[in-house]
Amino acid sequence: MPDTIYDIAIIGSGPAGYTAAIRAGQYGLKTALVEKDPYLGGTCLHVGCIPTKALLFNAELWDHLKDAKEFGIEGVAGVKLNWGAVQDRKSKIVSKHAKGLEFLMRKNKVETLKGYGKLTGPAQNGIHTIELKNDGKASQIKAKNVILSTGSEARMIPGLVPDDRFLTNIEILKMGAVPNSLIIVGAGAVGVEFASIFRSFDCEVTILEMLPRMVPLEDEEVSKELARVYRKRGINFHGSAKVEKVERTKSGIAVTFAADGKQQKLEADKILISVGRKPNTESIGMEKTRIQSERGFVKTNEWMQTAESGVYAIGDIVLGTPQLAHVGSMEGIVAVSKIAGKEDRAINPLRIPSVTYCHPEIGSVGLTESKARELGHNVKVGKFPFTANSRASIVGAHEGFIKIVSDAKYGEILGVHIIGPQASELIAEAVTAMELEATVEDLMWTIHAHPTLAEAMLDASNSVYGLAINA
Repeated sequence: MPDTIYDIAIIGSGPAGYTAAIRAGQYGLKTALVEKDPYLGGTCLHVGCIPTKALLFNAELWDHLKDAKEFGIEGVAGVKLNWGAVQDRKSKIVSKHAKGLEFLMRKNKVETLKGYGKLTGPAQNGIHTIELKNDGKASQIKAKNVILSTGSEARMIPGLVPDDRFLTNIEILKMGAVPNSLIIVGAGAVGVEFASIFRSFDCEVTILEMLPRMVPLEDEEVSKELARVYRKRGINFHGSAKVEKVERTKSGIAVTFAADGKQQKLEADKILISVGRKPNTESIGMEKTRIQSERGFVKTNEWMQTAESGVYAIGDIVLGTPQLAHVGSMEGIVAVSKIAGKEDRAINPLRIPSVTYCHPEIGSVGLTESKARELGHNVKVGKFPFTANSRASIVGAHEGFIKIVSDAKYGEILGVHIIGPQASELIAEAVTAMELEATVEDLMWTIHAHPTLAEAMLDASNSVYGLAINA
């Protein structure tokens, strides 16, 4: 309705946007959630976090079936992969949670508006105007506060256009069959996750990474362990590789790249480009406001406020924060709490967990060992391998370790780095401990149930002082 003035209008319904909308509704604020696509949930739900993790779970089950004899299960030699059923299951999971979001909007009295949202300029008398375009028709809404949550999209190598051979995270999820061979450019979270998925399904996988190591943002020992396990799994890796040319062949693609001081050429059925994501901020009207940006990313303060009064930015478009769904969600809560005048707490970047769902999984929080030393800490490290954990032996997952980086003087936990079974779940204990400012000694005196994978955290904390029981 043209006379309606919303307390908050949120542009974009990904994890950051829909979380902000729900919290705003819980606070009793009149809220509009603007979405250009026919569905809520954004990249994460439809072509990111959720579908990829569904495929990773299928891949894990497939790996267990291939190793069934080790667990005393026989007669599964003739088992076949039904890729169509795998894709259907993935789609049902996505659909279920998309409908769940629609329910949550109704439950919290959030009005969802279909259209492409764009700022029209600065606020007039404290009221912002947002233009909506939908099927060629334009309309406007007004709001006291605006939250920009427009997300990001995959970066592409210049000159390439995504199709059935040149893939981004979107096209690779639509494939009608598992390719025989796949080249992946980029060894960050997206690259190594898809490498893990398709290697499990017997695809020949090669990863090309511009930097010297896999998952380059992780602790160096984690990168080294992942490379070792991936070699064991038959995944090829070329570090310090510069892609020079990608071209279409008669039946697939060819990549020319420079690595190890020489030019090389590889061919495969398909190529996945996973070299990062760019913010969707080009056409949302920022140039008509005081909002400041850098390389397309929006500058905010710790409360997610931009330089334009009453305009906030959250999620993948924010400068200097990780492009992670859970970060965007918390940024949404921070922004809405500030608008509503409720108790607020800024995000501490050293308390943000990072998780990669490859096999073995990776979970980390805080400083790496090298960064801690670089910052001048008197570093003391503890490390415990999953090979010495009884639960890991039971579930047949022996790879990896937990590593705790601490300050020697007071036992402050500076960082925790996990590679191994259920690392995505185990890292939560470390995040909680750091959020509560627990020390290594606090972890040492925390009783962990036996037998559990979590006991590895107990042993890792004890190993900081050379007191691990099981190693």
